[in-house]
Amino acid sequence: MELTCNFSHMKARDGSLIYRSMNWFGFGFDGFGQIRPADVSGQVSCEVNTPVLISGVLRSDCRVRASWSSRADVHLTDCGSHVCVSGSSEEVCGGIFPESRGCTDALISERYLTLSFTDRVECWEIQHPQNKLVWKREQELSDNTGHAAALPLVSGGYIMSKPPFFHPLCSKLHAVSLALGSEHAVLLTSDGTVYSWGSGSHGQLGHGALTSQEEPQVVEALWGVPIRAVSAGNWHSASISTGGDLYMWGWNESGQLGLPSRGLEEEKLRGKISGNTEQPINKDEKKEADVFISIQAFPALVDVPNVSEISRISCGSRHTAAVTGTGDLYTWGWGHYGQLGHGTENSTDEPTLVDYFPSHRMCVKDVVCGLWNTFVSAVPKEQPPS
Repeated sequence: MELTCNFSHMKARDGSLIYRSMNWFGFGFDGFGQIRPADVSGQVSCEVNTPVLISGVLRSDCRVRASWSSRADVHLTDCGSHVCVSGSSEEVCGGIFPESRGCTDALISERYLTLSFTDRVECWEIQHPQNKLVWKREQELSDNTGHAAALPLVSGGYIMSKPPFFHPLCSKLHAVSLALGSEHAVLLTSDGTVYSWGSGSHGQLGHGALTSQEEPQVVEALWGVPIRAVSAGNWHSASISTGGDLYMWGWNESGQLGLPSRGLEEEKLRGKISGNTEQPINKDEKKEADVFISIQAFPALVDVPNVSEISRISCGSRHTAAVTGTGDLYTWGWGHYGQLGHGTENSTDEPTLVDYFPSHRMCVKDVVCGLWNTFVSAVPKEQPPS
């Protein structure tokens, strides 16, 4: 019998839907308590390999933003908005960042919290006992609808996580979304065109070469394919077409592209070795070398088994998570800290269903990857009326 998602929703300030009954879950690296707080002894587990419910983000509409060591929750309520910070910076005012009241969006890095307001954008250095405003810029509304641009986009350009914070962008690009990797950027325009620039050392720009680009350049391999979402990991990139197809490119060392990885295959083969004696390996089990992909410099269409449409995509440092049109979550890539949510610390180059959510009768709505962890919003499923 078909299951449906049961939720109520409201419009956010940027026009997106926010689900009132939505719960957030986290898994992966938790060395600073950014997923769950320390226990009574003050100890924090570094690994969470299955989804756990995040406390503190259940009573209001919320967006989650993540860095390596911290998590920022943007609470949007009828009574106002604010940001709560947890992890390495949780000492800040009991978790609530007081300067954030009234903000519309936020981004967090190891040192700075960027806050977007209707009329301005601010960068605050997170420090104890007093936070420090280090940069501010007045912001014009991005269009005639009254909606401010989504971070890291701001009027006239975009914001980086370290000084110099502001970088200009040509207004003729008509940017609607921007994803920042560790050394590169992937931009989506209003007509569905993808641009990229920055370091191309791992093929993360998608231009077919490993050279860098100082200015935005069209990803020509996607020309003619209308794109509706982009994401960037440290050295890999992803996009979703309007038809729900997933394209990925860049570094595949940990299988983060969902393509065959030599490193992961060698790990599997090493698993056949016991004691000091190598056991013979069946040649039929060994993949041909020419199918392995270390670097994919052009966008590649990634097949997710039994999935006809991808609705959301997010890239971590070396892992990837995708939400399907039917509300399932698939993850792949580096899994050392449990960031794939499969109950192990194993890595995989095959998109794999996270069983937790269907087994708990939940429909996934969104996913946000930190560098070494993953955060997921989900709503209950219920039987359709008879």
